[in-house]
Amino acid sequence: MSIWELFVIAVGLSMDAFAVSICKGLSVGRVEVKHVIITGLYFGGFQALMPAAGYFLGKQFQSLITSVDHWIAFVLLTLIGLNMIRESRRCEEEKLNDSFNFKTMLPLAVATSIDALAVGVTFAFLKVEILPAVSFIGAITFVLSAIGLKIGNVFGTRYKSRAEFFGGAVLILMGIKILLDHLGILG
Repeated sequence: MSIWELFVIAVGLSMDAFAVSICKGLSVGRVEVKHVIITGLYFGGFQALMPAAGYFLGKQFQSLITSVDHWIAFVLLTLIGLNMIRESRRCEEEKLNDSFNFKTMLPLAVATSIDALAVGVTFAFLKVEILPAVSFIGAITFVLSAIGLKIGNVFGTRYKSRAEFFGGAVLILMGIKILLDHLGILG
């Protein structure tokens, strides 16, 4: 997997965290450096941890499903992407919570990184070097979460649904690319 492809996946995965960061930014009167660091560490840390866990889980089953690994990657990325697009279309009002404590941030970090677990499984089938990959995903998510926090504080939730839609579309396109590469249609 090229650095460009990994970057695209990292951005796609981080869109849930970006969207939640926008809401967190909206909930606080003034964004402080500690808010940025806390948000970035929780979201970036879990976006790095979950694909690593998925990778090691996927490695356990790799020999059993090598012949269909590209289909699994395609299906998982497409399902994750479709779910993100579906969530971007919801019009429900979100409850804003201005707390950055463990009890508030942990569930948000886990919820926004569940899809990264499935992506980690696909990494096992694609033979990705996992340590640099998850470090890169964590760093990208850290930065985008910090940006989302500031955007939410300044502009409100105007970009939240667009970010989720974009992230979902990116993951679907990456799934299609992986499938077409393995079928010999691209490349």
